[in-house]
This record gives sequence, structure tokens and C-alpha cells, in this order.
Amino acid sequence: MEKYYEEPTRITPEIKFDPELGLLEFKGRSSPENTVKFYSKIVELLEEYALIPNDSLIANFHFDYFNTSSSKCLFTVFRKLFKLDQMGKQLVINWYYEEDDEDMLEAGEDYADLLGLDFNFIELEEW
Repeated sequence: MEKYYEEPTRITPEIKFDPELGLLEFKGRSSPENTVKFYSKIVELLEEYALIPNDSLIANFHFDYFNTSSSKCLFTVFRKLFKLDQMGKQLVINWYYEEDDEDMLEAGEDYADLLGLDFNFIELEEW
């Protein structure tokens, strides 16, 4: 599998996926015009990743904001991660949120609860 990189814009997050290192990262804002299309590539890559003999994945999520349609697509991403976990791959999910951003913390807690996944919640102090 090849590495995948999506350059961030004012309405889309930076996405890094390095299957060799077992690393997936999202960072920034997510409110693309066509959310399903935007996230479809990473969903497809996670399906492919399930088929290779790599035994672990670290997934880092650090969103400043995401809209409702992005939330639905992120749920699909988390369902793919859940499948990896069920296959016995070692999965670490880090959910970063800014200090005092209770909404972002709750969003991560909701994803974790809905799928029964373990998240590491990491509070970032404001500069």
C-alpha cells in the first residue's frame, strides 16, 4: 500500500495515512462540500489495510471543528477501525481536544461509547 496525504484547506482537514508505519492522522477543520466523497478515499484505504499483515494502527484525531455530515463520515471511519480491532489488530485511538472545548471532548466520548472502542483523550492547553 502507498502512503496517502490530503493537504488541509480552510474547510478540510489534513489527512496522513502511512500503512507501513501503521499511522493515521486527521487534523484541522472538516466541513467539505461533498463530505462522503472527501472521506471515501480514507474509508477505502482502511478496507485495504485490513487485508495486509500489519498488526497495529495508531489513529490520531485532532479536529478544531467538524460539521454534521463530517460527523457521519467519521462514524464510518470509526466503524472501519472497529473492524480492525475485531480482527485482532492492535489499535490505539488518540482523540485530541483543546482545553475548555467540552463539545469536542463529548464528540469523542460519543464515538467511543457508540462502538465500544477505547480512546485516549488528550487535552491540549491553549497557547
